[in-house]
Formats: sequence, structure tokens, C-alpha cells
Amino acid sequence: MLILQRRKGQSLSINKNITLTVVDAGPEWVKLAIDAPKDIPILRSELKEAAAENKEASATASRQVLDELLKK
Repeated sequence: MLILQRRKGQSLSINKNITLTVVDAGPEWVKLAIDAPKDIPILRSELKEAAAENKEASATASRQVLDELLKK
């Protein structure tokens, strides 16, 4: 893992097509602007984790439980 320190208004580049810019920062948060091609997915880690949990839960649901839910 690479850890960098940037100030408000400063940027960093990833490859030739992604730029991260620090827009604002507070004592316990930072606001970033991400400039990347539209075909590159950008997700907050908590949303990515929730999607993985939902996928796992849906894979383990029994057919009987799904049928009962559909009846409601």
C-alpha cells in the first residue's frame, strides 16, 4: 500500500487516465474528485462490501424461502 500526503487542490495520477484531486479536507474526512474514464467502475468500499454480502446471502437462500417470499 502506498500512502501519500496531499493538500487541498493537489492531485495524483494513476496510469495515464485517472486523476485524484483533494477538493477539501477536515479533521476526520477528505473530499476527493476522481477523473476517470466512464468504463472504470468507482465504488465506495462500504457499497462494494454490501453488494458482496447481498450476493452471498442470495446464493444461500433456499428455494422454499424464495417461493414463500414470492407468495407475499
